[in-house]
Amino acid sequence: MNSSLNVICLPFAGGNKYSYREFRVHSPSSINLIPLEYPGRGGRIKEDLLSDTSALVDDLYKIIVTLIDNQDYAIYGHSLGGLLTYLLTKKIIEKGHRPPVHLFITGTTGPSSLSRTEKKRHLMPKREFIQELKDLQGMPDEILASDELLEYYEPILRSDFQASESYSYEYSEPLDIPITVITGLAENMTDEDIGLWQNETKQIVDFKCFPGNHFFIYDYTREIVQIISNKISLTTKVYQV
Repeated sequence: MNSSLNVICLPFAGGNKYSYREFRVHSPSSINLIPLEYPGRGGRIKEDLLSDTSALVDDLYKIIVTLIDNQDYAIYGHSLGGLLTYLLTKKIIEKGHRPPVHLFITGTTGPSSLSRTEKKRHLMPKREFIQELKDLQGMPDEILASDELLEYYEPILRSDFQASESYSYEYSEPLDIPITVITGLAENMTDEDIGLWQNETKQIVDFKCFPGNHFFIYDYTREIVQIISNKISLTTKVYQV
């Protein structure tokens, strides 16, 4: 086994491969964070946006398929990235590849709760949409105050929100993979809906909380990276026995 284990990182709505740059700063040598990027932003700006989870999963699968068969790896995702972490793992297993040794999910409820989401942010009028972004507190003020930057980010965010908000849950056999779920205490989600992640794996989910809203991950980056590192260390030791 390589000295470091790859952790594939999937960004949140509106995110790109730089969304986890602070995570990489705090990463120990035992893990190698590999942030991915969805079409239509950053280095993939010339590609069409994808507003469907199935299309996003197909796109991600093509990117990671060469990374996953020769060594152990884990997957981490925040918010939309958390849902895609789960769906991508299902596709990996369906295609007969080596499954991830651990899944790390932050900032999202169990996938079976997402089909009940009533709020459709991707359909909101512009003023209401921008207020929603402010309420989420994940967008820098300089972007929210700039018509030019909003013109760039708005279609990306609407497309990503549409992917999440149009997702329809379908029951499938639970995974047999350890999952760690971390949420913010001030997030707009219930303990019951967070707990639905337990339905998606045969193993006991480790639920953790930090103070803060939806983007608590940036206040506790060091701690989250440490959790990932510790969990992977424990998991790989079990696999080596």
